[in-house]
Amino acid sequence: MEDLRIEKIKRKQKITLTVNGTEIQAYKGETVLAALTAAGYKALKKNPVDQKPRGPLCGMGVCFECTVTINGVPNIRACMTEVQDGMSIETNDQR
Repeated sequence: MEDLRIEKIKRKQKITLTVNGTEIQAYKGETVLAALTAAGYKALKKNPVDQKPRGPLCGMGVCFECTVTINGVPNIRACMTEVQDGMSIETNDQR
């Protein structure tokens, strides 16, 4: 996927995350949601009734629409979690 970050912004150290089995680049200090968004991920889960894709809504920890599984722990808010090198993330849109 294409990196959607603004090139002129100075960032910290580049790190690698694995999302649904695919490696993406992130930067220390970013949230998981920022890294996912920059990597082009729009849908993070599916609606339990009609299975339509759902993406993040508020981006500040209120709505729980950005929950993902991180290092095997489900229901972590991506917008409230800072990336760590080697982190394994699974979105809930795979079902």
